[in-house]
Amino acid sequence: MKLGDGVEWGLHCCTLLALLPDDAALPASRLAEFHGVPAAYLAKHLQALSRAGIVEAVAGARGGYRLARPPAEVTLLDVVEAVEGRAPAFRCTEIRQRGPGALPAREYRVACSITRAMHRAEDAWRAELRSQTIADLVLSLATSVHPRAAAKAAAWFEEVLR
Repeated sequence: MKLGDGVEWGLHCCTLLALLPDDAALPASRLAEFHGVPAAYLAKHLQALSRAGIVEAVAGARGGYRLARPPAEVTLLDVVEAVEGRAPAFRCTEIRQRGPGALPAREYRVACSITRAMHRAEDAWRAELRSQTIADLVLSLATSVHPRAAAKAAAWFEEVLR
């Protein structure tokens, strides 16, 4: 399975927004600047996150985006589904009903072992993403971000939030 860049960008943006004070917001352009990604493309993903109720847009001179819910209430699956949609990754097209061994459709009452295996894998993948939240990602920042990168990010935050 391959997820688009928007999933990574959305997760990083939500994690960054979770670090903001409650009364603050970041414009899409600043989020794009922080992550070094194209602002127009990121804006599209932020709109998807907004439609899903994960982030909210704040109007005004100090406006931008902020989390719409507490970080502990936003799962990684919420972000993935907001950006990529809820369609399953695997779609069975019943190719076993084609070719020389094919039977009429009514003879295929049970899903094939491939479909069952793929659905189990997808269920496990979704359960894992559902079990982790943006708050969990924030908690892991101390061990996953290089101290120099954290210092540079903190300086950037100070400037932006003035």
